[in-house]
Amino acid sequence: MTQKKNARVCEEGHTYYKSSDCPSCPVCDKEKKPESGFLSKLSKPAKGALIHEGVDTLEKLSKYTEKEILKIHGIGPASLPVMRSLLAEEGLSFKDS
Repeated sequence: MTQKKNARVCEEGHTYYKSSDCPSCPVCDKEKKPESGFLSKLSKPAKGALIHEGVDTLEKLSKYTEKEILKIHGIGPASLPVMRSLLAEEGLSFKDS
């Protein structure tokens, strides 16, 4: 069964269609796509989820526990090893739970 896609308009005025509750606009996502930095190494859903939460640096990421990160819509367990590795490269880690 396929879900019906609904037309939406983002804050920037872009029209797009989504079947999920995810609020991210694909046009805005492309415009905001980081060319470098840790966000460029993550999957599109994980990247979008972190940006939506205001987590745009490894220092900000290190303020979260792994459990808190996994509760964010768009981030799954497969993203954690990449995030751990990126944090470790900078001498950082997730906050202890």
